[in-house]
Amino acid sequence: MEWVSEGYILSVRKHGETSAIIDVFTPDKGRHLGLVRGGVSRKSRPVLQPGNKVKLQWRGRLSEHLGSFTVEPLSARAAELMEDRLSLAGLNAMCAIARECLPEREPHPEVYDAFQILLMNLHDPDIWPALYVRWEAGLLTAMGYGLDLKSCAATGSNDNLTHVSPRSGRAVSASAAEPYKDKLLVLPLFLQGQPYVTPEDVKAGMVLTGYFLETRVQWGVNKTLPDSRARMIERLSTEGYSR
Repeated sequence: MEWVSEGYILSVRKHGETSAIIDVFTPDKGRHLGLVRGGVSRKSRPVLQPGNKVKLQWRGRLSEHLGSFTVEPLSARAAELMEDRLSLAGLNAMCAIARECLPEREPHPEVYDAFQILLMNLHDPDIWPALYVRWEAGLLTAMGYGLDLKSCAATGSNDNLTHVSPRSGRAVSASAAEPYKDKLLVLPLFLQGQPYVTPEDVKAGMVLTGYFLETRVQWGVNKTLPDSRARMIERLSTEGYSR
């Protein structure tokens, strides 16, 4: 069995004395693991970094086997972001969320495309935090847990939607939400198509998507969200959502 594709490194772990097992995200093969012989060598280490784009050739005797990768570098995004702690925190979080929440060997090209867009904008803190929230919302949709933000769950109205029900994932209007505000999640305006984004909106968006990722996607496999996501949010809070 053999295939060729391209994708992004999500994680690397040492295997034996000289090899590494990498987790990659590809547009047509989904998230896929494989062995890289010599993966811990001085030559390979700069290539096998989370966030780097690589060309991949996978070989395995059977399709269900771990198999082995031959890897060629395409772009060194990790090195470009290494000096910016805020961007690096975003990179670590998005790679960890993709690794933890996407099922192995299940293609999700729309999530992959959004992953690329987010990665290409990690240098700009005015843009990427909101893109990150949108990417997580898209991941929820791909996993079958998409948020319904078109109309109020209680009234059917599409006016003045301000909250989201944690039970149904549907939007709630301001009037219907009033008696239950302490039990509802805030709906940021930019997820409704508004062109402007505030730090408060981004914070609310992180809480919103994080809640459903943890209680819908991760709950089923008895996992919580990766620590790198919490570290990213902390870094955003201390260094600012824009600079």
